[in-house]
Amino acid sequence: MTVPQSPPPRGPAPDRDRMGPTRPATLLVAGLAAAALAWLLISFLYGSLPDLPWLPVVTLAGLAVLEAYAAVNTRGRIERRPGRDPVNPLLVARFVVLAKASALAGAIFAGFYAGLAGWLFVESTRAATEDRPAALGGLVASLALVAAALWLERSCRVPERPDDEREPDDRENRRIH
Repeated sequence: MTVPQSPPPRGPAPDRDRMGPTRPATLLVAGLAAAALAWLLISFLYGSLPDLPWLPVVTLAGLAVLEAYAAVNTRGRIERRPGRDPVNPLLVARFVVLAKASALAGAIFAGFYAGLAGWLFVESTRAATEDRPAALGGLVASLALVAAALWLERSCRVPERPDDEREPDDRENRRIH
């Protein structure tokens, strides 16, 4: 027995397959979930863990600086500022993917460091006091990465062209429809 199939839809495809800008709600939920997980983990395992390392803090800060530089450079190339080479569209697509992934990773790290810092400020031991600077540094570096990633994502947008610069066919299609 065959199942009858409906005819394919006519008109333009829905926008659900398109990649849109990063949603702040997604970053907030990821950060809150990571904060809750960090709080639970640190409350059960704190006595058996070594001191908080600074290497992840430096790494997150370095990524934030690199992505901020890429945002400034890419924006200038997209806007075709004097002295800048034209931008490769494939490079811009890669930067968008990097920015979206970095924003999510930065939000997760920020939530994790926020959960750690919150627990460390509640705890009054000497070890907790010594770990607070690394936790706060990680939180700041993670938030800087989120900001730089969102800036890079925004810098990769193609600027709107005025109506008089559009293709003649594009103006013609708009008048017909």
